Parts: sequence; C-alpha cells; structure tokens
Amino acid sequence: MAKIAFILLCHKDPDAIIRQAERLTASGDCVAIHFDARAPVEAYQKIREALADRADVTFAARRAKCGWGEWSLVRATLNAVEAAVEAFPDATHFYMLSGDCAPVKSAAYAHAFLDAADRDYIESFDFFASDWIKTGLKRERLVYRHVVNERTQKRLFYGMMALQRRLGLERRIPADIQVMIGSQWWCLRRRTIEAILDFIRQRPDVVRFFRTTWIPDETFFQTLVRHLVPDREIASRSLTFKMFSDYGMPVTFYNDQYDLLISQDDLFARKISPEAVALKDRLAALWDSGRTDFTVGQEGPKLHAFLTGRGRIGRRFGTRFWERESTLGPDRELFMIVCKKWHVAKRMLHAAEDRLAIRGIEYLFDEDACPVPHLGGIERTLEKRNRHRRALMRMLFDYYGTDRLMICLDPANIDLMRDFMSDRANARILELQCVFDDQYLVGHARRVGLATEKTPDEVIQRMLPTLRHEFDDQSVRIREAEFQNHWRLREGRSTAENAAVLSSCFDMDPDTGYALAETPYLFSD
Repeated sequence: MAKIAFILLCHKDPDAIIRQAERLTASGDCVAIHFDARAPVEAYQKIREALADRADVTFAARRAKCGWGEWSLVRATLNAVEAAVEAFPDATHFYMLSGDCAPVKSAAYAHAFLDAADRDYIESFDFFASDWIKTGLKRERLVYRHVVNERTQKRLFYGMMALQRRLGLERRIPADIQVMIGSQWWCLRRRTIEAILDFIRQRPDVVRFFRTTWIPDETFFQTLVRHLVPDREIASRSLTFKMFSDYGMPVTFYNDQYDLLISQDDLFARKISPEAVALKDRLAALWDSGRTDFTVGQEGPKLHAFLTGRGRIGRRFGTRFWERESTLGPDRELFMIVCKKWHVAKRMLHAAEDRLAIRGIEYLFDEDACPVPHLGGIERTLEKRNRHRRALMRMLFDYYGTDRLMICLDPANIDLMRDFMSDRANARILELQCVFDDQYLVGHARRVGLATEKTPDEVIQRMLPTLRHEFDDQSVRIREAEFQNHWRLREGRSTAENAAVLSSCFDMDPDTGYALAETPYLFSD
C-alpha cells in the first residue's frame, strides 16, 4: 500500500506546523519539514523540540533563505526531499505541501487513489507552446540570467535584464532539455524522485541553468520529470486543489467551504485561511476518518468563476473618465428595481408601467437579450452598455422623451448602483427581497451552467449553501452601502406593509400603492 512522505515547505506559525505534522502522520505516513531560514530561530526550535522524538518526522539538513521566484525555493524542496529519501526508505510517494494546505479526502482514499495507478502527478506543459503563463515575462525567464529578486529589487532586476538584451547576452537552453512548466504542487513516485536526485548529480550544467532562471519552482521538477519518465506514466495534473482570482491571486478558503472542497477531484487544497480553524479541524478529522464514499466533480472552478463573475467586491470612489462631464440630469428620476429573481423584478416593472405610466426597461445591464432601442451602437453589447452606462441612460431618457425611467438590476451590480446613486439625478433603489428555496437554487445552478440535469444530487446539494450565502451577501453589501434612497419590498411581508413601501418609493397615493402591492403572483416562481 502507498506510504506518503509529505514534503512540507513552511515559514510561519510553528504551532500550526506542529499540528499539521501530527495530523498527517497519524495515518501512518511521514513528513519532511523545511522551515524557511528567514524565519525566527525561536520558531524553528519550537517545531524541532515538539517533534524531536517522532520517527515519522524529519527535517531538512540545511535550511535555505527562501524568496518567491528564486532558486532558493527549489533548493529548499531538494533539501527536504533528500532528508525524506534517507529517513523513510519505505515511502512510496513524495507529496509537496505548504503550511497553508489541508487534506480534502481521507488518508484511506488517498492511499487507494495512489495505489490505483502507477503514475506521477505533476503539471507539465510545454513552456513555449502552452498558454500556462497568462501575463508577464515568459521567454525572458529562461534566456536571461536572473540573480536578484524582482519583487525586492525591481529596478535592478529589470535593469540587468535590459543590459543583457542590449549586449546580446541571451543564453542557450541545454540542447537535450525541453523546458516544461506547471504548478509546484506535485506528487511523485519514489523511483522518480531517486532518478531526479541522480540526474542532478550527473548534470550540474542543467542545475546551473535553472539556478538563474526566474520562478524555477514552476519549471525545474516539471522539466526533469518529463525528461526522465515516459509520458504514459505522467498525469499532467496536480492533486492539490487551488484556484486563482481574476487578479491572479490565490483564492483563500474559509470555514463555510468544507462541502465545496471535499467534492473536488483532489486529495489536498490550498490556501486554507489561518482563521479557518473550524475548517482545518473538520478536514483533519476527515483525513483520519477512513471514509472512501466521496462524490467528486469539477464544479469548484466553475462555482468560483460564477461568484467572481457576478461583480468584484470593492469600493470605487473615483469617477470614470467618461462620467466626469456627464450626468443623467438633475430633473430626471431613475428607479432601479433590484432583484435576484429576474422574473419577479420584471413583474413589478410591468405592473408599475401600467399603473404609473413610467417607461420601464428590463435587465439591460445584465441580460444581453434585453430589448433596447437602436442608439447608434452603444447598446449592442453588455460590455458597451456597462462601460458607457450614464451616456446610455441619457440617450434612453431622450429617446423616450421622458424624465422618469425604471430599470431592473441584478443585486451583484452594486458598482452601477453606486454610479447612479452618486449622480445629480433623483435615483432610487427598490430592492425586492425574495425567499430562495432549494428548488429555485437548483434551477439557478442549471441556468448558469454550474450543474446539468446529469449532475449528481449530492454535488448539487453541496453547492446550495454557497449560492444562498452569495445571494444573502449581495443584499448585505447593498445595505452596507447606506444609499439614501433605498426601499425594500419583502416576500412574506403583509400587503399593507409592502404597499406603504411602494407608495413612499414612487411618491404615489396609498390606494395605488396597495394595488401595486397586490400584483398577481408577484413573488411566485
């Protein structure tokens, strides 16, 4: 049966590292620790003393001072790997982890998974042909020598690269090496690790080359594994679940994401928030549980893309350049009917059109198919509508020859609400707060592509808390914005209460407000 030697790279929080080592070894596995030499000596000594008597824990013989993007990270990994190879002769697999990682399956499941196929698990894509690098330096990482850190000595880093370019000092990649790239979080078999260590001793020229490349932890092991191991024995994937935000930053996981994490087709996940103590405890208990009945899927990245795609959370205090000289007009009124259930907002909009004679437009900033009159091209795409939002609304006021308009908005579009509420026009928000039952959430997941009719019910049920939390959070963000003209209509509230809200929002008489509150099937699905 598989026995895993975890290669644990860490640099902080000695108490958490001690707990992590104890939890990982409780299953019969072992751990080799490299603790950054930049960290306080007292922190390292605390770890050494706490784990000193454990035969299933070892330490790198030499500690490297690690810097992001530097060879020192590879050196630290190799130091820990060498210690693990010597200390644990019965280890069959070597698994890279950081102090921010945690298991998302049981040890029994992980061992069975590794026993099922004789493979190495490491992302390994062609450096030049793949699009693994999305932005920043690519070819320059390899052909120029990098001896300072871009993050700490930015001017010197780019100055030295420019000087090499001017002097024609590009270097050649070793002729027999095809450089590969991928995540540093890998799981390799013992014979692969031993082959890498032998290769390093035999080919100092390759080591010298990678020592002065930029971000070699994404290329060194990835290249050597592909050079030494037949393709059929490599699964070009990581077994550690990780995601990145649209800013390129690692996504951090919190206490309420347990169900999301354990449903992924991975063995570990990073990064777990230091504050997510409850999540860490639950995942530690899961590792020891012996459980093997996991329903796995790939909805994690889709769910994160869905959440971030609904609008970035943030504050924007500056005015966009096209808005500096623009306003909807101080004498105009804009009513924003905000609701996550689009059909509910549309019912309210059309009922208000009939009773109040106010022109209404549906989700023109959220729904590409929303009918919008021809306005010279500014209306053609959602991207254009949102980018030129004030100009578009001015043109719509002029097109319809009115000073009163209603539009529907998704609650995620809070940046647009901020723009319009800061305008000199009389802008108002009418938020329709609905109840979201499981049936609606399942339907929503299918409508937005998070699930299909074939998605297992267990997987869908794990999505529902995340979706419900996201919907609730959007309403909280609107409330926290403290808009002055903000009214809330609530499902489940009495007709009289909702009528009073409508009368106040639209400045209409109580009878008309009551009739509008009685709109047939307003909150029905």
